[in-house]
Amino acid sequence: MRLTVFWARMNEQFGEGYAESVAKDYVLAELGGRTIDQALAEGAAAKTVWQAVCATFDVPQKLR
Repeated sequence: MRLTVFWARMNEQFGEGYAESVAKDYVLAELGGRTIDQALAEGAAAKTVWQAVCATFDVPQKLR
């Protein structure tokens, strides 16, 4: 998954402004206690991060 696809899905799930806030502020256990932004900055694959988002939030099947 490319980052552009990742952010499109984040924006569709949370809304553009809130997606940025979730990525910056929400710590996910599935990402080793890191935020989405931290995980991506440290080289985690966008697909792995998206899977963690799906596991944490009620993401509709069409976005998975």
